[in-house]
Amino acid sequence: MSAARPLTTLRTIAVIAALPLLLTACGYGSDSTDDGKQTAAPAGAKKLSADEVKIGYFPNLTHGTALVGVQEGLLQKELGGTTIKTATFNAGPSEIEALNAGSIDIGWIGPSPSINGYTKSNGKNLRIIGGSASGGVKLVVNPKKIKSLADVKGKKIATPQLGNTQDVAFLNWIADQGWKVDAESGKGDVSVVRTDNKITPDAYKAGSIDGAWVPEPTASKLVAEGGKVLLDESSLWPDKKFVITNIIVSQKFLKEHPDVVKAVLRGSVKTNAWINANPDKAKASANAALEKLSGKALPAAVIDPAWKSITFLDDPLASTLNTEAQHAVKAGLLDKPDLKGIYDLTLLNKVLKAQGKNEVDDAGLGAQ
Repeated sequence: MSAARPLTTLRTIAVIAALPLLLTACGYGSDSTDDGKQTAAPAGAKKLSADEVKIGYFPNLTHGTALVGVQEGLLQKELGGTTIKTATFNAGPSEIEALNAGSIDIGWIGPSPSINGYTKSNGKNLRIIGGSASGGVKLVVNPKKIKSLADVKGKKIATPQLGNTQDVAFLNWIADQGWKVDAESGKGDVSVVRTDNKITPDAYKAGSIDGAWVPEPTASKLVAEGGKVLLDESSLWPDKKFVITNIIVSQKFLKEHPDVVKAVLRGSVKTNAWINANPDKAKASANAALEKLSGKALPAAVIDPAWKSITFLDDPLASTLNTEAQHAVKAGLLDKPDLKGIYDLTLLNKVLKAQGKNEVDDAGLGAQ
């Protein structure tokens, strides 16, 4: 298997240094928080094969399944007497490190860190076991400086991190326009400025960037500051669907505690069903979870459009992950990876079948 260069190496951008570092709820920064919070198991409920399951996710709307599933007790309900211990992260690399160290067992995470974590370990550390969300990524620009897609050329556009999921997507879009950018430095026909989502809105207000290719709710925060959505990434994908968040598990934990993993997946599927049946209640629940984690809820002007742009689903959209890996190779950020075995959808498909839902496909990338 080819070695992969890191997809998610954070590069500090000095041009933002003078800005106040406001630690908002939903960044892709380098910090992680071991919340150490355990949900209360129902009294007298029977434990599964593990006393607890350690679950990681981002305080991010695209991780709404985890936010709502924990907040509403839908995940805990399926686990019975096995308790949940949560940890939140602001960056994919730190969550992968936690998975490798055994600090978490299961995580909600984006496709690029999943690919990078899998290839760096030669396919030994994780499996993708389910889907969670699609969409929720937009190119938002300063309408005074950029009035059309062609105007992006020559401008300064932020992405969250070198090689992260949105960075790869933007680099691929740039290439499709026939423009040239050095992926590592971000210099070229467009200046790609890697900026932590925590400070992207401040960079926009200060004029340090002309726009950003970012996930929600950062995109809607920029719109609230006067930005305009120039492109929704979903418009670039077949059926307007692409993986933004999937569920991963430690291979060790999967082997030792398949009953716990299946229970988490069952809770995830039921959470997604509840979200889709109760969008307003789910949005409020996600915002309440964010307020607990960050101390501040998102205003309606931000969360309303952000929530509408995310689709919560059980299908991991495996073919789009494979395409995203190809985009990273094309950009020069990843050596051609062997992703065979990155998926194990066996337990998910059992859960879906038991609930009368259609089974999902691993695009030929399943474990043997």
